[in-house]
Amino acid sequence: MKRIADSTVRRLSAYLRFLEDFEQRGSLTISSEELAKQGGTTSAQVRKDLSFFGSFGKRGLGYSVPELASQLREILGLGREWRVIIVGAGKIGAALAQYRGFRQRGFTILAAYDINHDKIGRRLEDIPIRDMAELETDIARERPDIAVLTVPGEEAQVVVDRVVEAGIKAILNFAPTQLHAPADVAIKTVNMAMELEGLSFALTNRE
Repeated sequence: MKRIADSTVRRLSAYLRFLEDFEQRGSLTISSEELAKQGGTTSAQVRKDLSFFGSFGKRGLGYSVPELASQLREILGLGREWRVIIVGAGKIGAALAQYRGFRQRGFTILAAYDINHDKIGRRLEDIPIRDMAELETDIARERPDIAVLTVPGEEAQVVVDRVVEAGIKAILNFAPTQLHAPADVAIKTVNMAMELEGLSFALTNRE
């Protein structure tokens, strides 16, 4: 399959949420125009996004809501369990560990890690906080798929190097820094400052 742009994947995720909302309302079909309206895009963009993965829907009849939702879950890899660890049990890490929506999407948080001995051994609801010294041993035993980094920027690259060396191939980074990893490792960075700057730009440039 050709490389799919991150923006396309984000739209697919948004389409799935809209479809699930329609499903809960009892709707059986939806048009590309309705999906586009919900997502703030165009019907042509919706059709283009879906065309990367096959042929969906019927001209004049639209898409089957349950069928398209099921296909998008499969495309997004939500039909299986993904095992996740959180590195950094500060405020952001603790909030993520306790977010129940992850499990609903198939993401199981195995543990959070920290160097603060006042936190180690405690639990965030049912998530244990473990010693960073145990990181590599635990990864080898439990085989997590994804590492979420909520550590200070100056520590992030060292942590990336450790989890990559231990075998993790997907990293979600909340640290405010540019990270480097081998080409076969996927890194997504959540930069809250940049998101706020985007909102600041929108407010400043309103007509």
